[in-house]
Amino acid sequence: MAAPDIVLYGARDCELCTSAEEVLDRLAHELGFDYRKVDIGGIAALEAAYRAHLPVVEIDGERAFTHFVPPQALRERLAGRI
Repeated sequence: MAAPDIVLYGARDCELCTSAEEVLDRLAHELGFDYRKVDIGGIAALEAAYRAHLPVVEIDGERAFTHFVPPQALRERLAGRI
């Protein structure tokens, strides 16, 4: 089974984005997965798609979390996939 593709969409000076990144960093270390960060700043298409919902975490192209990333909910979404 391929590892899930996890992406955090965020922006500079976004406190919720920083909190989401801290959760992802902690769980990535604990559970052994990788994720990518995408800064939407200045990219019109990404700003239009994500700005109102930041931070956004997508798993395999599906929006999984917006605004907050509850650690236990992320663990549950990834159970059996990593």
